[in-house]
Amino acid sequence: MVSGKADIESLYSTMREAAELLGVTCSRDKAWPVLTAFQDVIASTVVFNIVTSGGRINDVSFDFTMPPSVGDPYEIALARGLADETSHPVRALFSDIQKRFPVSAYGVDYGITRGFNKAYIVFPLGDFQELAGLVDVPSMPVGLSEHVTSFAKYGLDGKVSAIAIDYTHRTWNVYFNGLCAEQVERKAVLPMVREFGLPEPSGRLLDFIETSSAMYPTFGWDSPKIERISFSMRTTNPTALPSHAEPMLEKFARSVPYAYEGDRVLVYAGALSPREEYYKLATYYQMTSETHDRVQPAN
Repeated sequence: MVSGKADIESLYSTMREAAELLGVTCSRDKAWPVLTAFQDVIASTVVFNIVTSGGRINDVSFDFTMPPSVGDPYEIALARGLADETSHPVRALFSDIQKRFPVSAYGVDYGITRGFNKAYIVFPLGDFQELAGLVDVPSMPVGLSEHVTSFAKYGLDGKVSAIAIDYTHRTWNVYFNGLCAEQVERKAVLPMVREFGLPEPSGRLLDFIETSSAMYPTFGWDSPKIERISFSMRTTNPTALPSHAEPMLEKFARSVPYAYEGDRVLVYAGALSPREEYYKLATYYQMTSETHDRVQPAN
């Protein structure tokens, strides 16, 4: 666990170093409030997330996990002025889930330039959740129940590893982990994305999807429509994503700081929406042993 002023200074320096690799300004005014708000509870997993599209950086975030005993990270953000209170139904989902299911960690996604974005609920590795239980959560948006039969048909039941709630954009994600090779073959993926109302992926994205082992659709709140779907893969190889796709991701993957033995652990993702395809990269700066088990590179 990270605690104490000196460690927070070190994390801030690392945030600045990572942001500078991308030409992004990481100001103390923006970063320091979240570091001080969570300084006693930031666990040893710290991640830098990048979203790119067409050679442009769309977002850079500083993510971290925290013990469930600390409580709802959104409540901490509210108490420290990092988020605004809302009467929107998004407010109830986190507490409804954490009351009903075993949880191994909570997580925070904090935009380096945009501020508090998401809170995550992470389920234990040996206790991924069934769709039926999640559908019964009172505040669960309609998207899950509308697609539960389709998710089950594609072999995704019992593979829910996490839920993320984006308070800024009023969206949420369900993460399916442990996909087998047959589930990400073209002949499986193409009918699935068509059923979800999304366009056919490009050949380049399909090639990437066939290397993936996890997927996560994004839903809005009042509609069952899947807004986009992302597929991710774990690796220590910075060239795992073809360099012609997003060269800045490979450059960042080779240079971003990390604080554990061995090679950098990287998670590349490709996203498909009705309007575009784009790519993401999560680089692990620090990690717990459990996180290492979750993200160890696939054979």
